[in-house]
Amino acid sequence: MGVVQDREPPDGITKHFTVAVFVVHEGHVLLHPHPKVGLWLPPGGHIEPHELPDDAARRETQEETGLEVYLVGSPGIEHDAPGSPRQLLRPEGVQVEDITAGHQHIDLIYFAVPASGWSSDPDGMPAVNAAEGMVWLDRDGVAAHPVTQEVRDWVDLALRTVPDRLRAAP
Repeated sequence: MGVVQDREPPDGITKHFTVAVFVVHEGHVLLHPHPKVGLWLPPGGHIEPHELPDDAARRETQEETGLEVYLVGSPGIEHDAPGSPRQLLRPEGVQVEDITAGHQHIDLIYFAVPASGWSSDPDGMPAVNAAEGMVWLDRDGVAAHPVTQEVRDWVDLALRTVPDRLRAAP
């Protein structure tokens, strides 16, 4: 097998793999105003070359929020035998977004909760990076911000799903 050359995509559309992470805490989710698109979005960004998606989700969230997070979900199978493949977390979803003409993001969607050891903001929520405009929003807060229906649906699913998964965790 030869080396794959960086060449023009056959369909003329450049595709980048990205992650989006809906961080949930006590009925709230973290969103911020995206500086380029003017909409409120979860933390996320590009998966770097040679980076695993799980690692990208944690890194992007930490860079944008200042929080270390625990990804909530499950691998395809539980397998820890010596020498077996490392199981990554299954994303909650995978979607293709048209960014500009000829450019798409293949976005892996994850759910997460703050890892232990965070400091509190005045409202008792995990303190986040104010420079990025990150805000904890409950459902009413999400409804009061410019959020697409797609993001609203992901927020709703995250707020319904994450508490159940945490209760069911061993």
